[in-house]
Amino acid sequence: MITRYTLKLLGLLFVSSMATFSHVSQASPQTMIVAGGCFWCVESDFESVQGVSDVVSGYTGGHTENPTYRQVSSKKTGHFEAVMIHFDDDIVSLAALADYYWKTIDPTDAEGQFCDKGSPYKTAMFYQDDHQKAVFDASLAKVKKTKPFKDTIVTEILPSKTFYPAEEYHQSYYKKNPIRYAFYRTSCGRDNRIESLWGEVESHQDH
Repeated sequence: MITRYTLKLLGLLFVSSMATFSHVSQASPQTMIVAGGCFWCVESDFESVQGVSDVVSGYTGGHTENPTYRQVSSKKTGHFEAVMIHFDDDIVSLAALADYYWKTIDPTDAEGQFCDKGSPYKTAMFYQDDHQKAVFDASLAKVKKTKPFKDTIVTEILPSKTFYPAEEYHQSYYKKNPIRYAFYRTSCGRDNRIESLWGEVESHQDH
C-alpha cells in the first residue's frame, strides 16, 4: 500500500535527484571566448588541451551583424578574430584554461599579434558572466606578478558580445590544410616570439 509517508519520501527523492542532475548539467559543459590573433592558431593551441571538446573560430566584439571574413579583415567592423572554446570543467577548469591562454600569445602587443597587425588581431578575453570576469581578472593579476619579461601586458578583459562562427573553411584549418598552416605559423614568427617571451612554446607541451 502506498501511504502518504511513502509519497512524501518519493517526492523528496525526486527533488534531490533533480538537484543533483541540475548540478551536474551546470558543472560540466562550459564555454570560454578569447582572441589571440589568427584564430587558426588559437584553435590549434586549445584543441591540444585535455578536457577541451571543441574550439570554434569566429568573430566577436564588433558592431556588424553576421560579418564575413572579408568584412572583418577590412578592419572596419570592430570585430576580433576569436574562438569559442567548449570544455568540461570536471576535467579542466576555467582558471587553468585562462592561465594557459597567456602562454599562447604575446600579451604585450597592442597592435595585433606577430605578423598580423590591426584591430581584428588584437588579444582579449571575453567574460560571459561575473564568475568568468573574476577568474580572468585573477589570472591577469597572477601573470602580471610572475611574467618573465618587463613589457606591460595590454590584453583587455571585455564583456562578451554576440559570437559569430566563421566560415566553414576556417574551422579546423590546421587539420584541413596542415602544410599551409605550418608554413603560415612558422613564417609569421608566432612560436619564436612566444618562446622569447615565456621561455617555451606551451602549446607544444603534453596536456
